[in-house]
Amino acid sequence: MPNFIITYHGGERPNSPEEGKAHMKKWQEWVASLGEAVVNPGTPLGKTSFVNIDGIDESGAISAMSGYAVVKASDIEEAVKIAKTDPFLAMGGTIGVAQMIEMPSK
Repeated sequence: MPNFIITYHGGERPNSPEEGKAHMKKWQEWVASLGEAVVNPGTPLGKTSFVNIDGIDESGAISAMSGYAVVKASDIEEAVKIAKTDPFLAMGGTIGVAQMIEMPSK
């Protein structure tokens, strides 16, 4: 089965430690519900720098990726179904889903 990356964009931060703990509990339950489909349950990302031919843009665009997860699925439709159940969506963010294409190492 191919791997799919789930990317996290935007979203609101919890307003209190209690909200943060409640969200973390929902996320942990979501990850557990995925079982063997989980390849990487989630990796938060720090500040984003965008590199272009002219240099570096560190403006922190709102569309910057704030984290990602990797799941196994039979196809993009199944991966999207998994993403639709992600509790991150309740935080007002958006999720991108794309198949990870294996590149030859030589």
